[in-house]
Amino acid sequence: MIQLQAVLVPTDFSQQSEKALKYGMAFADQFGSALHLLHVVRRPTELGFSGVRMENLTEELIKNADQEMETLHRHWAEYAFPVRKEIRVGNPMLEIIGYAREKEIDLIVMGTHGHGVVAQALMGSVAEKIVRKAPCPVLTVRHPEHEFVMP
Repeated sequence: MIQLQAVLVPTDFSQQSEKALKYGMAFADQFGSALHLLHVVRRPTELGFSGVRMENLTEELIKNADQEMETLHRHWAEYAFPVRKEIRVGNPMLEIIGYAREKEIDLIVMGTHGHGVVAQALMGSVAEKIVRKAPCPVLTVRHPEHEFVMP
């Protein structure tokens, strides 16, 4: 029998991430799991920014992410499962994998942007890297997709 104690939904606040959250909530509700919601703020230098005010920019990005996390509360407000929210700074793939190991996550549910083969070959895919390196199963949700979770 499958037991899920902890379900992780990494989010970048995109439409794909909201779809993944819907699935993550369904699993958490079905199995009585804790839902972990993680957002990773990339360092401004990784985004091409440089200069003296990088610390201020990072703080601003964290503040904005925290506000976005709070707006997501409407999605699970009526559910009984516990929700743990965290914001980290760094490389999204490394932080998601690290979080999954630290918190002993049983399932990662994440959105994928479904970039084409050429874009994926040039940029790589965070979702693909997580699927290959995660310490647990990973469910990727693409938008639009065939939905099996009812609203």
